[in-house]
Amino acid sequence: MEITRLHVGARLSEAAIHNNTVYLAGQVPDDTTLDIAGQTREVLAHIDRLLAECGSDKTCILSCQIYLADLADFDGMNQEYDAWVPGAHTPPRATVQAKLANPDWRIEIVVVAAQR
Repeated sequence: MEITRLHVGARLSEAAIHNNTVYLAGQVPDDTTLDIAGQTREVLAHIDRLLAECGSDKTCILSCQIYLADLADFDGMNQEYDAWVPGAHTPPRATVQAKLANPDWRIEIVVVAAQR
């Protein structure tokens, strides 16, 4: 059994690959001064970068979990998400309101994807 981990830290790895499946850690924005649209774009860019490093891309996403600090941001998040996700490759998805670890984060996204 082989597991490959990327960007390993003391607490978590940003990604793990096992049996051609990519598991990403929850991705959060770096710039917490942005509104929900900006934070969503930043998080989606993190996902794109990590998936590419793992030999995958957003057309291979198997599941997506979105955590919003406030469901009032749902429409603003969806506007950015809908522009990002390829129409023929929309993954199963859940969106919930959650108290996030940093009160300035408005969004966190967790993705599981297949390798290409």
